[in-house]
Amino acid sequence: MPDKLIITVAPTGNVPTKEMNPATPLTPAEIADDIAECARLGASVAHIHARSPDGLPTQSRDVYAAILDELASRDTGVITMISTGARGGGTRADERGAGMDLGCEMASLATGSSNFPDRVNANPPDVIEALARRMRECGVKPEIECFDVAMISNAAALAERGLLDEPLHFNMVMGVPGSIPATERNLEFMVESIPPGSTWCACAIGRAQVPILTAAIGMGGHARTGLEDTLLFEKGVPATNAMLVERVVQMAHEAGREVASPDEARIMLGLRPAT
Repeated sequence: MPDKLIITVAPTGNVPTKEMNPATPLTPAEIADDIAECARLGASVAHIHARSPDGLPTQSRDVYAAILDELASRDTGVITMISTGARGGGTRADERGAGMDLGCEMASLATGSSNFPDRVNANPPDVIEALARRMRECGVKPEIECFDVAMISNAAALAERGLLDEPLHFNMVMGVPGSIPATERNLEFMVESIPPGSTWCACAIGRAQVPILTAAIGMGGHARTGLEDTLLFEKGVPATNAMLVERVVQMAHEAGREVASPDEARIMLGLRPAT
């Protein structure tokens, strides 16, 4: 019997704008409202990106604090994961990890560099190590963002050096132009490459999302969805985060998997119980 499915919602990302999709949440209140609705529908983890008042990506500690405060006031119980990605602004580890001490339970950690369509997704070894150390200091569990297979072996090497605590948790980020293509064969290869006992989820960009999440659910992994990954529900139909989460819940039911609550997800991911 497969484990219950952990659904992560990534409501904002660094790229979407209101012009691209009017449902994109940008302010702390909008982001918290969307996450609360998605938690009600079945999401147990929120992968959070911050935006400045002008709508641009930011790693501002103050903005992350405002988002987390808004979420706390809504009493969702959802697991909070903040982004430390290179696209959010800032190149140093202290800039990218500025919100690590705000009480989030998880944070993203890309363990290598890759290409985005318009730039390099730069993650130098010293920045990766500094972010990993900061996460350990703050009791934050990394979600290892794998845009290619080498990021898995890099994470395993960091664990061997004591910089990451096992069991590791991976997110297979597939279909970003310039990174690993979104195919079931590639997903199987990535999953076969992770250390024994690790947990994993998958996400895919645009039209690749449904086939990759279907495969991940069938393989016993977990799933991420949200406007960060696709702006369309189907051709010609703009998505909302709620619509995308509802679709993954339906996919899980059709595959015979129950959806995990936030507290069940905490146990599965090795997090501390909610206080």
